[in-house]
Amino acid sequence: MKDLKHLYTLEKLLESANNDLVQRACAEGRHALGYTCYHMPEVLLNADHCFSVRLRAPLTGSMDISGYYMNNFICDYCKSILERGIEGGYNFLSCIMGTETCSEMNRALEHFEVKRLIEKDDFFVSFLDMPFKTTEAAVQHYITQLQVKVLDRMRDTFGADVSDAALRRAVREHNEVCRLITEIGEYRKEDNPRITGYEFAVLNVASYTCPKDLILPYLRETAEELKTRRPDDKRAWRVKIVIAGSEIDDPSFIKLVEDAGALVVADRFCFGSTPGREEIALSDDVPALESIARHYLKTSQCPRYMEKEKVDGRHQFVKQLVEEYHAQGVLYEQLKFCEFWGYERALASYVMTHDFGIPSVAIDRQNAGGGAGQLRTRVQAFVESLEIKQINAAKGGSRR
Repeated sequence: MKDLKHLYTLEKLLESANNDLVQRACAEGRHALGYTCYHMPEVLLNADHCFSVRLRAPLTGSMDISGYYMNNFICDYCKSILERGIEGGYNFLSCIMGTETCSEMNRALEHFEVKRLIEKDDFFVSFLDMPFKTTEAAVQHYITQLQVKVLDRMRDTFGADVSDAALRRAVREHNEVCRLITEIGEYRKEDNPRITGYEFAVLNVASYTCPKDLILPYLRETAEELKTRRPDDKRAWRVKIVIAGSEIDDPSFIKLVEDAGALVVADRFCFGSTPGREEIALSDDVPALESIARHYLKTSQCPRYMEKEKVDGRHQFVKQLVEEYHAQGVLYEQLKFCEFWGYERALASYVMTHDFGIPSVAIDRQNAGGGAGQLRTRVQAFVESLEIKQINAAKGGSRR
């Protein structure tokens, strides 16, 4: 297929957390607010003259310094964020909005405050006290936390307008991003998709890590470009799969999987679009903050929720993605030492294969690209097993 017009530009943006669009917004006097988790509603951080940046540590090499401050049995994503912070890679941030969801990430972000890694007088790190349930009491607690620890801090520290009207303006811009990403993602349901999983991941991650108003022109042009793009007649892939799991903030992992023959058609992982790029519905008789809070608690697929309804819902959600995107299997991935996905991966992959009859493979991986050869071998073996199952099914045998 012909390369997307803005693919190279967006790839370059993803090479640094402090990319060109972030620098442009900061030069305009706007405040960059960092966050790491879906439970921190990015739309709130985009109110008035503030903008959200979901933290990544691209091109991470050695993590010797963060390894000194943190235990070796901590996930690489957390350590790479701390490593980049110690290197000065986040000095453009005005604050970090954290969430009490992952204790490993909490420890990493605490160092920014304790060690004063960002030397700005008004820099702060705020943590939401996140509920483990989605009851009405939990919703009200979440709303209070968002008001006190996010909106009030933005208003008092940066003079940001966090009124209901300002939040509704932020939601309108956020929803346009979601509509475009969703429109682009719909092409992945085609028999021979006109966009690869890698290309989609580049677009989607850029939408998390760049100011919304500055990334929107690229998304609009790409959505228009894809309307007339045609895939190659000869398919470059052998099977289609869904990837589910923990953080994948580097599209190169998706590229590794696709180079092994598995086209990634749906992304149910942190930094993915399902969930993440659903529009937020507002109504005139409900405060915007309440609608936003309910949206994020309802759509979250995080394995930290242990309610039976949520656990079963996560399995059904991935099953639905397989059917909707016409995938042949599921790859469950987990960053090594991820506490929540360590449990979820084992159970979910078993349920997917034995209860739903959908082939799956479960892997753990390093964030910094280590073990790429072993991962490629695992994926290739999975691709071959899926092809064999398809051949057997065509002959009237079992798909399992």
